[in-house]
Amino acid sequence: MKPLSDISLLDFSKTYSYADYLKWEFQDRLELIKGKIFKMSPAPATRHQQISSKISNRLWNFLEYKQCQVFVAPFDVRLPIKSKKNADVGTVVQPDICVICDLYKIDSKGCLGAPDLIIEVLSPGNSKKEMKDKYEVYEESGVKEYWLVDISNECVFVYVLDKSGKYTGLKPFVTEDIIESNTLLGFSISTQDIFNTPKILK
Repeated sequence: MKPLSDISLLDFSKTYSYADYLKWEFQDRLELIKGKIFKMSPAPATRHQQISSKISNRLWNFLEYKQCQVFVAPFDVRLPIKSKKNADVGTVVQPDICVICDLYKIDSKGCLGAPDLIIEVLSPGNSKKEMKDKYEVYEESGVKEYWLVDISNECVFVYVLDKSGKYTGLKPFVTEDIIESNTLLGFSISTQDIFNTPKILK
């Protein structure tokens, strides 16, 4: 079947699967959350990129020569609930940063299964999606640790999956706090380091 390249032909009221997603060749970046289409924000703002790059670089340096691997968007993460068949997978997301320790989850198309750590840097246009919809699918899929980086308020919210499979929120990490990962033992980063970025002149 010919790939679909005109996004206007999609019915946003319908539900889709990863099998459908593979047939799309749009300029717009999309995510699927429980079968529903979500348009991603345009190219991230400069400070978003600065902060995302800083965290991913720290993770890359920490994980070098270790089994876990760090990936940055655009990188497809498929989150199956029951079946791993393309037609049954209804959630495909592109987290800003994810760390995967089970290398069998990594294939040529991205990641199939829950990463161990996901970090999302909030943008004005995607806050609701990250804070509600993605929170729910990450928890349901078994993402062990989830960070929300709030640029506007310069704080980081950290959620850790408990034994019952529900997220426990730690205190908000603010100025000069040190965040220590519960999943990647030994990894830590200060909020001051995260938000201390070069000034933008214009």
